[in-house]
Amino acid sequence: MKTEPIAHPLSPQDCLVALMIAMSASDEQMRTAELMKIQNQVNHLPIFASYDIDRMQQMAQTVFDLFSEEDGLDALFGLIRDNLPEHLYETGYALACDVAAADGLIPEPELRLLEEIRYELDIDRLHAAAIERGARARHLSA
Repeated sequence: MKTEPIAHPLSPQDCLVALMIAMSASDEQMRTAELMKIQNQVNHLPIFASYDIDRMQQMAQTVFDLFSEEDGLDALFGLIRDNLPEHLYETGYALACDVAAADGLIPEPELRLLEEIRYELDIDRLHAAAIERGARARHLSA
């Protein structure tokens, strides 16, 4: 079943959700821990306080549709750069890192997508390392 295309421009929150969904879908295995992390972030972080939770399904379908196209990843980054304010780029990277770390596994496709996000959003390497280290520390198990 195909959903209706997004009728209006993406909100910054839509972009953040799209990054998280893309991270989870990047290895073609959306694990429960990753989906729970996305839901948790949307339910609890201040950036999502006014976000319409019903848009999550639309964003997921948009990401899946883009991933099925040849240049879909480029199109996704184009949408994100066009609609996510630059001051939220590191937030987007941090959320993607948290999703990647949520299940304790970061397979090669997820590592490549993190690298691509760093490049596309022009995340400084030192800042990226700090964000990655924080995600790792938050998701360690005993």
